[in-house]
Amino acid sequence: MPDASSPPRRTRSGNRRDEAARLAVLHAADDLLVEHGFGALTVEAIARRAGVGKQTIYRWWPSKVEVLLDTLIEDTGKRSPVPAGKVTAETIQTYLRGFARFVTRDPAGKVLLALLAEAQHDPETAESFHRRYLGPRREQEREMLARAIEAGEISPRLGPDAVLDALIGPIVYGAMTGSSLPRGLVPALVEAVLRPR
Repeated sequence: MPDASSPPRRTRSGNRRDEAARLAVLHAADDLLVEHGFGALTVEAIARRAGVGKQTIYRWWPSKVEVLLDTLIEDTGKRSPVPAGKVTAETIQTYLRGFARFVTRDPAGKVLLALLAEAQHDPETAESFHRRYLGPRREQEREMLARAIEAGEISPRLGPDAVLDALIGPIVYGAMTGSSLPRGLVPALVEAVLRPR
């Protein structure tokens, strides 16, 4: 019988994720990617930095790509969310500026760029990246455009996917190549693509 003064034993959580450990793993993966790059990032290094066992990571994530995807989904949800509610051309412009800051200045944006690059060489990464991140985010962005069109705020000549490619493509390309984005790029894109004369 345990002593009444001893602390209560912690119940085992089995496969349920401990939130503090989950966040430690996501932050560790993010930091290590920025410090060492995708190629040098390992599950072992993530576990060591996060202070968890390697088996804990493999119980929750099958690979470092899946860890990074969770990091990316969480970070973009907080730092570059797709606008909800009423959308104007100015709202879209603000969103694009925030996204540009995210991929060019925010260390968490490097996760997006690393996964984009890796997806070019690894079909499994590409499939997971599209299913878990790009597909759902593109759907949110399409809905954003549809609300703005319905409200008469924008009148693009192109279909939604071509519009999004024309708006986001130059930002991502600039970030991938390390080019500085011209200050007037986003307003010029919005004017040319969303409000053509």
